[in-house]
Formats: sequence, C-alpha cells, structure tokens
Amino acid sequence: MLGLPKSTETSKQLPKKAIYSKFNLKTAAKEKIDADISRITIVNEVTSSKLNVNEGKNINSFFVLNVIMKRKDYNDSSILTLTKIIPQNLILVLDYKEENKVIINYNKLIQTDWIEKDILKLELIGLDFGTIWDNIVIQVGDIKLEKDNSLEEQIEIEEQKEKLSKKIDLLEKKAKKEKQPLKKFEMFQELLKLKKEMEIL
Repeated sequence: MLGLPKSTETSKQLPKKAIYSKFNLKTAAKEKIDADISRITIVNEVTSSKLNVNEGKNINSFFVLNVIMKRKDYNDSSILTLTKIIPQNLILVLDYKEENKVIINYNKLIQTDWIEKDILKLELIGLDFGTIWDNIVIQVGDIKLEKDNSLEEQIEIEEQKEKLSKKIDLLEKKAKKEKQPLKKFEMFQELLKLKKEMEIL
C-alpha cells in the first residue's frame, strides 16, 4: 500500500474488541469507533532495518493501517482516539468505497483529501528514519516549508493562518451586515489588523 517496499508488507487484522479490551476504552469512545469503522488491518510495518537506513532521533519504525470505513462523514474523534491509543507511529489509510484518505497524527491530524483509491504513493526521502518520517508528513499534509522553519514550526504557522483566516471570514460577514457606521469602521480596522498579521505569517 502507498507504494511502499514489498519487504514491509504484512496483513494482520486488529480486532476492534481486542483494542477496546487492551486499552480500556470507555463506552462512548467505543460507540463512536463502531459507528465509523468496520475493520482495521496492519498492511505495512516499516522499520529502519528494512529500509537499511539509520534510526531517527525519536523514531525507527511506523505502521500503515488500512481502515475500512462505514461512512464518509466520520467523526474526527474516532480517528484521533485510534491514533492515540495505539502507541506507535501510524499512517491511517481510510478506505470508503472507491476512495482513500491518508491521515497521520503529528501533534494534530495531518491529512489528504478523499482521493481515488490506490492513487497516492509516498516517497521515502532521507538518509535517516527521522527525516524519512518528516518527509512523509510533508507529503501527506502538502506542507511547504518556508524560510528555515522546522516541520513543527511550519505546522504551527499553518494552524495560526487557518485560525486567522476563519476570523477574517467571520468578521467580513459581520461587517457586511453591520448598519452602524462606527461599528462598521471598527470592524474594518480590526480586519486590516488581522490581514496584516496574516501577511507577516
């Protein structure tokens, strides 16, 4: 899967009941996962030794899970719970009918759009496992590193941009509806300030 080396391929089903039992999931979390996910299978086990590269500073392996979905409009918390309870570096390939979505939890959920099944391929770029993992995150999130930013810094900047963009959109809508000239002017000034912050980012 994802065009990864054949030496990394495997097929081990992860029964949901076994996951629930091992990690003592609460009923609400189990119900959310059951509503969204049909089956989970480990399809790749990628290690530094299999790739014949040096270990990274904090990482030397990751697993690819094929997650068969019951619905496309799933609850994000189901996926987040799954990435948190399994103490491994995971790439989740959500599988719904003829489409896939790839998700990695890298302090937040980094993900692709839904795309035609089996189109996405990941390149393993780097001389050590840590660099390879970072480059996978960059590919999945379509992240463009700016200046001398680290991946963590760039993700934080993108989050700030996203929040600012939502604030700007909301304020623009409010300003259009506002009828009092003074309030409208204040909103316009706030908009200029937010847009300047966006430019700096």
